[in-house]
Amino acid sequence: MSIDPAQIKVILATDCGSTTTKAILIQKIGGEYRQTHRGEAPTTVEAPFEDVTMGVLNAVAEVGELAGRRLIDDHGRIITPATETEGTDIYISTSSAGGGLQMMVAGVVRKMTAESAERAALGAGAIVMDVIAANDKRLPHEQIERIRQLRPDMIVLSGGVDGGTMTHVVELAELIAAADPKPRLGASYKLPVIYAGNKDAREQIKNELGAMTDLYIVDNLRPVLERENLGPAREKIHDLFMEHVMAQAPGYRKLMEWTDAPIMPTPGAVGNILKRVADTQGINAVGVDIGGATTDVFSVFDGVFNRTVSANLGMSYSISNVFAEAGLPMVMRWAPFEMDERDLRNRVKNKMIRPTTIPQTIEELIFEQAIAKEALRLAFIHHKSFATRLKGVQQQRTIGDTFEQSAAGETLINMMTLNLLVASGGVLSHAPRMSQTAMMLIDAFAPEGVTRLAKDSIFMMPHLGVLAEVHPQAATEVFTKDCLIYLGTCVAAAGQGKEGKECFTYRVELPGGKVEEGALAFGQVKFIPLGDGEEALFKAKPARGFDLGRGSGAAIETTVWGGTVGLLLDARGRPLAIPENLDQRLRALKSWMREWKIYPEERLV
Repeated sequence: MSIDPAQIKVILATDCGSTTTKAILIQKIGGEYRQTHRGEAPTTVEAPFEDVTMGVLNAVAEVGELAGRRLIDDHGRIITPATETEGTDIYISTSSAGGGLQMMVAGVVRKMTAESAERAALGAGAIVMDVIAANDKRLPHEQIERIRQLRPDMIVLSGGVDGGTMTHVVELAELIAAADPKPRLGASYKLPVIYAGNKDAREQIKNELGAMTDLYIVDNLRPVLERENLGPAREKIHDLFMEHVMAQAPGYRKLMEWTDAPIMPTPGAVGNILKRVADTQGINAVGVDIGGATTDVFSVFDGVFNRTVSANLGMSYSISNVFAEAGLPMVMRWAPFEMDERDLRNRVKNKMIRPTTIPQTIEELIFEQAIAKEALRLAFIHHKSFATRLKGVQQQRTIGDTFEQSAAGETLINMMTLNLLVASGGVLSHAPRMSQTAMMLIDAFAPEGVTRLAKDSIFMMPHLGVLAEVHPQAATEVFTKDCLIYLGTCVAAAGQGKEGKECFTYRVELPGGKVEEGALAFGQVKFIPLGDGEEALFKAKPARGFDLGRGSGAAIETTVWGGTVGLLLDARGRPLAIPENLDQRLRALKSWMREWKIYPEERLV
């Protein structure tokens, strides 16, 4: 970009989703960047329109009308640069229209190089359709048939450390060559293949794939066992997404000419802003986006970014999968009343075939949010199993640290060190009460210690993720001031105990000099009002066997932040202790929901 970031006063951003194109306007007001207006329109990538720019212009026109600002000229082009009354200084976009970025990855060892290749693809915003590995127990002809069937947008091939054996990765290249795969979009060009394996095998890979595919060679994903180098592969995936996938979709070539920065896949942009904010603030963060068909989980722990896509866990098209995978008892443990099993199963099927319906009664809402908790919980289990330390790394141990050193392959996710938990997606963002969003996050993710809760106000994270590439200051300011709605803070003790026995004592020094103090017994929760933008000094002393972040029985003193919900204290233990006896469970659920003001009081009698 030639424009100086300091001169940028008006920013227009769009996100072309599979069904809706969303546009936002960001303006510099009083020396800081704020999101001022938004608009949306149906995406027009499919027949009868087959031109994505029509949906973009419709969404932009709505933003312009709301802002009282002319953004489109008489020839249907976005006006740049901005003046006092019209146009924009920069225009940027993300996209998941046309099914997003669909990829296959191949690696020699499923749990090592193939997993590194999968991490690179997921981090770039792709849907990974399948993972081919030399040790995945499928016969060669089955792997060849699978590659032919799927028709991905591109393939990442990896295997072997630099200077190591070349045989297996070359055999994988032979498999790909034998399959002669065709790309999903555009019949006239060769399928892009990114080789990110042993550098010594490059010539042999060129011999196998150079003529029949569009081959790109980047640095090895695992140059040595102890280190992952995902950056070059991710950058090449982004480039090829623009050059091949976007260029083939109807109208995208025109859109690419309009934008002042490369178009990014929507999930890649969401991960980008979460990683940037976590790095800037020096915090650990988890974000979740739950949709109708899939649930994306993003995490940044100790600077390491991971993303997973649970393609079978969603709230409409995939709701039956959630119900089947979790099981009826796991869903019903969140309902504060008994429900007929046949009726429940009918409701699930109805949601699947009529995905746009919303709950009409409080019972339907409670049931839908119970399923959402299980979808989120299962997606997070999947994420934790993938967000691990590098597998295959041999660790030297002394007798002294045998019991302390973490094993290779152990998850990076440590809920006790999590600082920020961010929610997005219909069932979380559009819950009738903010406290319901907070409850779903706490019950599904079971945060430990002191964790700040927030939600994406209007699903603005994709726009800000691509903006962060060209104007990091504007992206960060809008993210913290307009994108996130802070719900409050959850304080939860890890450990188990007997019901009624003391879990921890607390003292909260609230703004204005007011003090709240008391003790929570195991199995209890507590709500303390603390408004948006307010801070309080929180002191607590857990009982023996319970941990609030400093170790078993160790006192803590920290700042907690308020929000639209407030301060939520949780003494239900970790893992979450939900009574198995039906009467006890119903009593406990009703008391928790009353205390945290989740549902109307009269429905919890």
